[in-house]
Amino acid sequence: ASGDAEMAVFGEAAPYLRKSEKERIAAQNKPFDAKTSVFVVHAKESFVKGTIQSRESGKVTVKTEAGEEDQIFSMNPPKYDKIEDMAMMTHLH
Repeated sequence: ASGDAEMAVFGEAAPYLRKSEKERIAAQNKPFDAKTSVFVVHAKESFVKGTIQSRESGKVTVKTEAGEEDQIFSMNPPKYDKIEDMAMMTHLH
């Protein structure tokens, strides 16, 4: 991974292309449970983060950041946010 100084060439777009070193370290240390962390389809936001609360008789209850949704997708750990090599990701949608 390149240092933060190399991103200066991208100007104002740099924060959207790669996390800063501080953000990368924080993401690696953030608690993450791959069995309960999911993305949920959302009408306005496309996808929102959610956490599986229960699984009963084929029905999954998910607590989301916004609203009520129906379709869920597995989520990658926060350390993969803005990752440059998608081959390293666990889930691709």
